[in-house]
Amino acid sequence: MTSSSYGLRGRAVLVTGGTRGIGRAVAEAFAGAGALVCVSARDAGEVALVAEELGGVGLAGDVGDPEHPRALTEFALRAFGRIDVVVNNAATNQPYGPLMEADPDAWRTAFAVNVEAPLRLVQCAWRAWLREHGGVVVNVCTEGAGHVGPNVGAYSTSKAALLHLTRQLAGELAPGVRVNSVSPGLVRTDLARFVWEHGEEAVAAGLPLGRIGEPADIARAVLWLASDQAEWITGADLLVDGGTRVRAAYASGGYAVHDRLRSSAPPAPSAGHHLPGA
Repeated sequence: MTSSSYGLRGRAVLVTGGTRGIGRAVAEAFAGAGALVCVSARDAGEVALVAEELGGVGLAGDVGDPEHPRALTEFALRAFGRIDVVVNNAATNQPYGPLMEADPDAWRTAFAVNVEAPLRLVQCAWRAWLREHGGVVVNVCTEGAGHVGPNVGAYSTSKAALLHLTRQLAGELAPGVRVNSVSPGLVRTDLARFVWEHGEEAVAAGLPLGRIGEPADIARAVLWLASDQAEWITGADLLVDGGTRVRAAYASGGYAVHDRLRSSAPPAPSAGHHLPGA
């Protein structure tokens, strides 16, 4: 089924962290389906470039700033006159390392970006448009929210909170607004490069589907959940992980992703990009 049958043409979509990786692919997928796309990220130059390429609009800002969700909502309403879909993709993977060494300020920032920011944006969109007109929210979580992994305790814990927030909002905002999440496994993004770049073959060999994910794999799932094809789905989490969760029945031995998480570290702290499931 092609995206042209998804019923998204003319609908207005907000995508946070929308200039790179998964967020960029999501924005491209919606634009390809005929939606009006508003992207948000911290780098003003990248926001302007992506908005122009997609024929949409963009607003630079940090989702961790409590004022940004309000500004983003008002900006999108001025541009499109409506808000139909909210995709909370922006995230931070800091603090990285054992929780006993986690900096308290970095821990609070993780929850501010990964949990509070999505809630604030949904609140703003609800008050401005969704409460009266309905719509869809899709949160990008992680395969790792359901179990533990080395050095990603803060990230996975905050994403587990986002997963519960997804379900809570689905119940509270029904029937007018559907709220679901997509949980990626390891995806070929710049921020996850430290995991896959020097060990992709080993990582892929341990996955039942034989490869790591591409941003487009996640984007297709987000697009479908936001479409009319998923109109009777809310409070659900769509796992898109190449079989990561079922790998124990597929192959024996160690898990290469965990080996990489133990031996490597991500780039400097960043918001707006996605760390793979651990």
